[in-house]
Amino acid sequence: MSGGSRVLFDAPGPRARRRIRIATALSVVAGLALVALALRQFADNGQLAAERWRPFGTWPMWRYLLDGLRATAEAAVVSIALSMAAGIVLALGRLSPHRWIRLPSAAYVEVVRTIPALLLVYIVLFALPKYGLDLPLFWKLVVPLSVSNAAAFAEVFRAGIRSVERGQLEAGLAVGLTRGRAMRMIVLPQAARRVLPSLVSQSAGLLKDTSLGFVVSYSELLYSGKVLANYNHLLIQTYLVVALVYLVINAALSKAARTLEERNARGAGRGRAQRLRRKPSLRERGGARA
Repeated sequence: MSGGSRVLFDAPGPRARRRIRIATALSVVAGLALVALALRQFADNGQLAAERWRPFGTWPMWRYLLDGLRATAEAAVVSIALSMAAGIVLALGRLSPHRWIRLPSAAYVEVVRTIPALLLVYIVLFALPKYGLDLPLFWKLVVPLSVSNAAAFAEVFRAGIRSVERGQLEAGLAVGLTRGRAMRMIVLPQAARRVLPSLVSQSAGLLKDTSLGFVVSYSELLYSGKVLANYNHLLIQTYLVVALVYLVINAALSKAARTLEERNARGAGRGRAQRLRRKPSLRERGGARA
């Protein structure tokens, strides 16, 4: 895998693209049918009446939900930062030539990837306090999310590092850099650029995982929606509005990931074209030898 656009998977062929288009079309049709059925059921039960939606046009309602969204963003940003930092360390550990570093890093990634994030939340919430480690409410959500997503980020960074041509590292070693400095100054910046779309996609998934905050009673967006629904008795309307907020945010992040991926693909294409233009023809090489 040498191109920035083929870091984690190979591009699908004609048959695979056709199957993807067919599956996408069927999924869209099935989704629209379910939405139409749900709207009909809501209408039959009076859930679409204007008076049930009018409270969501007031500022106090939105201010409360925006406070929950702010708490969600704070937990997500801190979790992403910690997960990425740990992911880089784990990725470098898995690629280390030393077994005593490589094996524990690989064990962490393989084990943690199989454990649901919800189970880690329960461990932090119920198990750790029995041993005298009772974290603040914010960290009861951030710590398990960071532990869980560090393994996923580690695999993303590892794929990015392995996609960088080995000659880049060897060139750094040849000019006198240590392996660590060559990795930090030469390989990691290129790897980060190549996997940036995947990092954004993984961050979007982590943002959705912050909804586990309702388990620890952390006032993120979903928990705020739950409290609000208990107050205004508009259960369906409140959760639909919360779902719409999540949809808008994750759609924006997904769009950003696609844009970055397309930009990387265009950059890789321009780089190949420039290399081909610089490559001398057979006639030129023959003339140079003559």
